[in-house]
Amino acid sequence: MPLSVLPFPDFDPVLVSIGPFAIRWYALAYIVGILLGWLYVRSLIADKRRWGGEAPLTVADYDDFVLWVTLGIILGGRIGYVLFYNLDLFLAHPSEIVQLWKGGMSFHGGFLGCVLAVILFGLKRRISILSLGDLTCAAAPPALFLGRLANFVNGELWGRPTDVPWAMVFPNPDAGNVPRHPSQLYEAVLEGLVLFVILNWLVRRGALKRPGFTVGAFAIGYAFMRSFCELFREPDKQLGFLWNGMTMGMLLCIPLLLAGIGFVAFALRRRPVGST
Repeated sequence: MPLSVLPFPDFDPVLVSIGPFAIRWYALAYIVGILLGWLYVRSLIADKRRWGGEAPLTVADYDDFVLWVTLGIILGGRIGYVLFYNLDLFLAHPSEIVQLWKGGMSFHGGFLGCVLAVILFGLKRRISILSLGDLTCAAAPPALFLGRLANFVNGELWGRPTDVPWAMVFPNPDAGNVPRHPSQLYEAVLEGLVLFVILNWLVRRGALKRPGFTVGAFAIGYAFMRSFCELFREPDKQLGFLWNGMTMGMLLCIPLLLAGIGFVAFALRRRPVGST
């Protein structure tokens, strides 16, 4: 073990315990991430400069949508994890499917849950599905950032063995007491901070005037960021490496990338909203 290994901070995954009830950092990350995204979207809807006129939905519309997208994230994320990452376990122990406090959420499943929520809500309110999707994707990176920090606090989803100076030994016995990449922090920075900066820059450059463009940019950006981070992240032990040494995270990013390219191409072929 190299002398430069950093000690893993002694975090308690539980923030507050009151009798049998506990508030965990992981749950708090979801709550705060959704709240920050909601506030950011409200500011975008109110800013006519971003739309070339009135936004295609109101602040009240998005206020009502928050519950829909929250359910989409939770249900989609959990169902995605069950199907993509640990189906055999949950088939043998179906009661564990609802035990979210034990961890186990899939970004790609959560993304599909958000897509379904956007489509259903857009149809119900008769508002632009693409613009609603654009706003939701623009607001997603802060939640991703906090979610990856929560993964780090929990000491889960650690990286591959390494001898870099910032390597850490994670306390979980499954990590093997060897120095590893703190890949959760890599993902927090790239999927959260960097992706937010890119999307915010695109929004300021008029991306919302092209419905569907921000959805595509988010999908492309996340696919690249996640795939890069997967090079440092230890694959889930029940899956290991899959086709040609790729991980499940990489494989799931392929259709996401293709869909993102399709959305961007579609948006660029249409005249920007508000143009003459």
